[in-house]
Amino acid sequence: MSELPGRPDLASVAEELDAADPLAALRARFVLDDVTYLDGNSLGALPAHVPARVEDVVRRQWGELRIRSWEESGWWPAPERIGDRIAPLVGATAGQVVVGDSTSVNVFKALVAAVRMAQEDGRTAGSGPTRDEILVDATTFPTDGYLAESAARMTGCALRPVAPSEVPGALGDRTAAVLLNHVDYRTGRLHDLPGLTAAVHAAGAYAVWDLCHSAGALPVGLDEHGVDLAVGCTYKYLNGGPGSPAYLYVRRDLQSRFDSPLPGWNSHAEPFGMRSEYAPASGAVRGRVGTPDILSLLALEAALDVWDEEGVSVAAVRAKSLALTDFFLRCVGAYVPDGRVESVTPAAHAERGSQVALRCDDAGEVMKRLIERRVVGDYRAPDVLRFGFTPLYVGFADVERAARVLARTLAG
Repeated sequence: MSELPGRPDLASVAEELDAADPLAALRARFVLDDVTYLDGNSLGALPAHVPARVEDVVRRQWGELRIRSWEESGWWPAPERIGDRIAPLVGATAGQVVVGDSTSVNVFKALVAAVRMAQEDGRTAGSGPTRDEILVDATTFPTDGYLAESAARMTGCALRPVAPSEVPGALGDRTAAVLLNHVDYRTGRLHDLPGLTAAVHAAGAYAVWDLCHSAGALPVGLDEHGVDLAVGCTYKYLNGGPGSPAYLYVRRDLQSRFDSPLPGWNSHAEPFGMRSEYAPASGAVRGRVGTPDILSLLALEAALDVWDEEGVSVAAVRAKSLALTDFFLRCVGAYVPDGRVESVTPAAHAERGSQVALRCDDAGEVMKRLIERRVVGDYRAPDVLRFGFTPLYVGFADVERAARVLARTLAG
């Protein structure tokens, strides 16, 4: 299938774009086949060097050194060390990110800590109403909503689901904390992190951001925009592997006040003192709880090596991401009959993450047929086809083929 007469051959356009792509060589760093893989927003591809690194962790560090590896192989400080490698990818300086636990656990830690800080502020000021309200993104991933409800019960707060665009008008002097997603997981809409964070601060509340669908795909600017707390997973655009540990960002000036609802021996000031009283460590270490999952943690550390390649930067990745999603929308517009699908992803670059979501009446069945034809995206109920674009390994030929196969699939 090709475009109408008089229009460019998009397969040839894709070849030209791939030839000019400064990140194209990175594709060889991943384990890929002839499948067009556009589901990196759910699970990133395997970096080719990770298996050998994990084998060393298993055979030598665990098999030979055993308990000595906590010190000799650097297992104990790994959560902070790897946090410092993730930090620049989310716009943070070292010492503010710790890796461990799941995104869900870290959301709970961050949100409860945010409420506790807001309520402490009120007690210190000695005036005004109690900060007893949490705002949560009404379109959030369900788990974030469940956790926000639990955090509200724990802290004596009311929970108000609010659309991100409506947050500034919903804030008040009772708002303690606001939990928001940087990118909407269904639609790929990129929310205004700088503007919303500033609005939250102006109301005297704390902002907690979920970065699962933005870290590793676009600039975040945590330090630049004064974000209080942030969390994110590492198995999407950071390619850390299934179930790889999440991370927690605690802004430096808030670390001494970060009061985790899950204190554990790993975050104790004297972890090997085995004291019955809890005394929190200083710094982002306060975000740790129990013994880290070393195998997954060190697989993630190896996966992050890709970002050390010359020319690889968040800015370069963002530029390619926008080019890929623009080209996909162009190809879909050229190949797919009018009215068969509708993009629910914003056209404006400032409002778009690194995925394209297409509304389609029979989306679940269409995605099954696409996967049978070796184009892998995913489906979100009730009617959304999601295609994620990981610029480190997705090329423009992948994009053109995906749109072409989608058109043929929709034609029956």
